[in-house]
Amino acid sequence: MEISWLHLALIYTAAAYFISKIAKTRLRREQKLLPPGPKPWPIVGNLNLLGPIPHRSLHRLSQKYGEIMLLKFGKFPVLVASSPEMAKQFLKVHDAVFASRPTFAAYKHVSFDYSDVSFSPYGPYWREARKIYMTKVLNPQKVESFEPIRVEERRRLFSRLMSLSGKPVELREHLLGFTLSVVSKMIFKEKYFGDKEDKSVLDMDEMREIVREWFVLNGAFNIGDWIPWVEFLDLQGYGKKMRALRRKMDGFCDYVIDDHLERRGEGENDFVDVLLQIEDGVQFTRDCVKALIMNLLVGATDTSAGTIEWVMLELLRHPRVMEKAKAELNSVTGRNRWVEEHDMAQLPYIYAVIMETLRLHPIATLLAPHCAIGDCNVAGYNVSKGTLVLVNAWSIGRDPDSWDAPEEFLPERFIGKDIEFITGSNFAVLPFGSGRRRCPGMNLALKTVPTTLANLLHGFELKLEEGIRVEDISMEEQYGLTTIPKHPLSLIMEPTLPSYLY
Repeated sequence: MEISWLHLALIYTAAAYFISKIAKTRLRREQKLLPPGPKPWPIVGNLNLLGPIPHRSLHRLSQKYGEIMLLKFGKFPVLVASSPEMAKQFLKVHDAVFASRPTFAAYKHVSFDYSDVSFSPYGPYWREARKIYMTKVLNPQKVESFEPIRVEERRRLFSRLMSLSGKPVELREHLLGFTLSVVSKMIFKEKYFGDKEDKSVLDMDEMREIVREWFVLNGAFNIGDWIPWVEFLDLQGYGKKMRALRRKMDGFCDYVIDDHLERRGEGENDFVDVLLQIEDGVQFTRDCVKALIMNLLVGATDTSAGTIEWVMLELLRHPRVMEKAKAELNSVTGRNRWVEEHDMAQLPYIYAVIMETLRLHPIATLLAPHCAIGDCNVAGYNVSKGTLVLVNAWSIGRDPDSWDAPEEFLPERFIGKDIEFITGSNFAVLPFGSGRRRCPGMNLALKTVPTTLANLLHGFELKLEEGIRVEDISMEEQYGLTTIPKHPLSLIMEPTLPSYLY
């Protein structure tokens, strides 16, 4: 029997209807498998919801949408994890899927085209670069061998502070100078920056400026990253600053590398010499050497100095805690010597003070972004390749299911706790991140920060400037890849131990 055009039209219409129904059902099912989140605006997505302190904006959103939420920044999907369990999903359970980094403009400039450990994509080069760090300079044995450098630089720090006795001291600049000197002596034979009167390629102020600019630009929410077609406009001025920073780092690193090449074979090799001798299956260029030098030099400085400054602010706001910390120091070391690194094992309250500070004031309030290298299902939700993940460590430190009285400063909560709170095995506090992209500088930080802090408490009487009350202390934040106090802490520091005992 011949089928008419009318029959064909009816069959086609019915088939199209059923296919449409199936497609809509599937779409609704897939949409149900996406995490909750606010409806995005055209073009900007949810960028309009970010304030000047992004981790606080995201924390407020998580109170409405939950511990995992989906946002759109421009056209890009972004997942935000705001609880220990969700952090564990991304940093441990599905760590291999989320081990890469996005290709932001700042990362390209500061890492010499994604050639460092912090921002290079996950793969053979990153594994080799991290291996170099861990075997040549940051493993526990190498860090232990650098103790004489830390002792010498602490002595210089305390000598400078003693010379300023009774005068207001902005502690941040001194701490940055101290940490920069420690790290530079670990990786260079020569000192390439110093005081203005030194014959150095950069003075200390210029190097401190590079450090801070590095962290500010890497933490900035650059509109051009999220809406690529407006990148050429450089609406926020970040592009200009990134290029200027790279020029400064290029000049410094070229000087250091050329100096090492000219003096090759003279004396014991340092970290730069090791980098210049690398020959292996992974392509290793001059830019790779620059990236690894700057990543190590910069990454270990602002983080340590910022941590100590946050601790000092909390101690000044909580005299009871400061007195208890000083009492522990007196009982362990007495009043006739300074604190040494081997004393720290007997100072659990000092560690508790540091951990409680990092809970409330994580230096990386938003861990460096992770990027999905494949499709994945996380906690029952579909996550597509290319999705960015932000772990809000600031929210996690205030998670009411993990912490009693989460807004209160109570170091006692960490007494008797295992080392897992430091290493990233416990996701309720993440001072160094966790998983494959965990901070490789953890061993150095655990040697530098506690002993420096302990000696500042043990060897000095710390007072606020005249006329400043405890309630006047500002806890405002300056956001970047590291979040530090917005207003530098100014103190009157009077020595309580003589320098000759150090």
